[in-house]
Amino acid sequence: MDITEFQKRGKEMVDYIADYFKQLEKRPVYPDVEPGYLRPLIPDSAPQEPENFEDVLKDFERIIMPGAASPACTELETVMLDWLGKMLNLPEEFLAGRDGEGGGVIQGSASEATLVTLLAARTKMIRRVQSENPELTEADVMSRLVAYASDQAHSSVEKAGSIGGVKIKTIPSNDKFAVCGSALKKVLHEDRAAGLIPFFFCATLGTTPCCSFDRLLELGPICNKENIWMHVDAAYAGSAFICPEFRYLLNGVEFADSFNFNPHKWLLINAECSALWVKKRSDLTSAFKVDPLYLQHCHQESGLVTDYRHWQIPLTRRFRSLKMWFVFRMYGIKGLQEHIRKASNQLNEALLKSINEARKIHLVPCHLREKFVLRFAICSRTVESVHVQFAWKHISKLATDLLKEC
Repeated sequence: MDITEFQKRGKEMVDYIADYFKQLEKRPVYPDVEPGYLRPLIPDSAPQEPENFEDVLKDFERIIMPGAASPACTELETVMLDWLGKMLNLPEEFLAGRDGEGGGVIQGSASEATLVTLLAARTKMIRRVQSENPELTEADVMSRLVAYASDQAHSSVEKAGSIGGVKIKTIPSNDKFAVCGSALKKVLHEDRAAGLIPFFFCATLGTTPCCSFDRLLELGPICNKENIWMHVDAAYAGSAFICPEFRYLLNGVEFADSFNFNPHKWLLINAECSALWVKKRSDLTSAFKVDPLYLQHCHQESGLVTDYRHWQIPLTRRFRSLKMWFVFRMYGIKGLQEHIRKASNQLNEALLKSINEARKIHLVPCHLREKFVLRFAICSRTVESVHVQFAWKHISKLATDLLKEC
């Protein structure tokens, strides 16, 4: 969508909203649909190719508006998280499907997702320990709980520990700034010997300082064996996993209890949109369910309704899945993949132009399977190490300057 079309569609949406208010008295006061109505009306997966705005808007009126604001808000979110999970090729356990135990939910941020999963893991471990040791109070167990994360993990993990009232210990990363299995094993052995109870580990895929990736294939089996909840935080790197060539970076997620990334960072969806999947939604609902009379409804025991208020901290929820539906349909999976791949090509083209315009060195490009690559040839008999170092410093400076402008 270019600027001209954006102006056109923006005006159309203003007209749609104005017409909605003009005809408000003609619309039903209460939705005339039954829970579960929406999933059969839309495909099981996101489209591969882009669709046009007119078709999406027609479906909005035909499919969404009859269920606004409930149950469309909830049911579209469930389906959109399944769509996105399939794009990432997540294990089936993370998808809601029609009767799965897992599923996805939109949180406001990755910080919220980390906090929610840590609190759920805390509740789960307290109940497990108390069932085995009835004489222990909740305070007794809480004082011994300990959670873990890489020394490269985001600050939100430390904040989650502070809010949750549990110890957070950092695991030293290796020379690649990643946590490996041996490092986690060592700390777990020491802490269990000291009488502590490990219960939560936050692995990071794409750390904030340097985009390092913790070794999920090593860490996952350890966490599963030790009954430690493994949460995977891929806040900004996760969008890349919709491209098959980057999906290998997610290998090992099958061992995780929860996985999170932010579509609002790289997937063309405005904030707030932080996607969280869990293998067992009961782990969240058992930790957060508070059900006073004024929030109860006639469908809550039917098994057809997902109450997302039990999956998060806030009670109020925005219709955040609607923007996902529009983006997924108007770009298609191929369009979103092209967006992920395009950025590096555009930057490389701009970098090459900057290098050659400076006239200190000269590079020529090539295409490798649709990737724009800069070739740095050093095969001349007159080239020495000092020339290579000079060229590298020059390229690094221009690349840094270019990134600052982005």
